[in-house]
Amino acid sequence: MTTLRAAAVVITIAAAACATESGEQTELTRAQKDSLVAELPIPGASGVGGALEARDRANARTAAHDSIGGRSP
Repeated sequence: MTTLRAAAVVITIAAAACATESGEQTELTRAQKDSLVAELPIPGASGVGGALEARDRANARTAAHDSIGGRSP
């Protein structure tokens, strides 16, 4: 229960930190949210981090393959 409470505090602080000077709140991208979750000490967080790394590796492979074929994104 304490890890859940800690996660709620971290998310609340992160959301508050995203407020702009004019008082408007900006939204986090999905990747930013996933990155925050991957750092939390909750069950499954390491799986989220692993998925992010796998996505990054796949994107790097795709970029390398695209550069071989002479295509630019």
